[in-house]
Amino acid sequence: MTSTSEPQAQVLQALTTPQDVDQFLKDYPLAAIFKAGTCHKTMQGFGVIETFLQRHDLPIGFIRVVDWRPASNHVTELTGITHHSPQFILFRDGKPQYEVNNWDITPEALAPVFSQHVPQRSGAAQVQTEGGVEPYRQLMQAYLDGQLSDWAFQDQYVTLFRDDASLRSQREFDLLSRLFGDPDAYHGGLHQLGAPQERGDLRARVQDILNQLG
Repeated sequence: MTSTSEPQAQVLQALTTPQDVDQFLKDYPLAAIFKAGTCHKTMQGFGVIETFLQRHDLPIGFIRVVDWRPASNHVTELTGITHHSPQFILFRDGKPQYEVNNWDITPEALAPVFSQHVPQRSGAAQVQTEGGVEPYRQLMQAYLDGQLSDWAFQDQYVTLFRDDASLRSQREFDLLSRLFGDPDAYHGGLHQLGAPQERGDLRARVQDILNQLG
């Protein structure tokens, strides 16, 4: 009989105080700290990292910068690295080895870093992200039920997505970002996104994404 190994658990630890940061770096000689901001850049950046965690064994400590600012400031003091959010810093023996920030957190930037510095896993990883999709499900269902116009739905959806700083998987990010493209366009006014139906039948696209979210 062929045995199948259980998925390996990913270390994803909240670092809420300077003491948490110090203990995390002491417990894990090779580790990374991810500073999470307050908008969809955090969701996008962590989604990229999550794809590498499926194949590589790297403990991650994350800091909600607005909520746990002393911990974030402590990382800046330890490393001398200018603060950004989102921000990914790779550590070895408590010393920073590599950092990448904001929209530069891409597969192209991280691939050589993980390949050269982070060991591969012997099996698949189970990365327990924190992002729930229920607010999106409820909004999409309300639209499909006729409670919102196309424009009202686009307005509420883009606002929800733009302000979402959850630590999500790449799959969730790809699904949620599929409807309306770049949410940064919303800062200049909803008209910059164009009419909701410009990308094809909106109801059909919403139903398809809702089905895939499960």
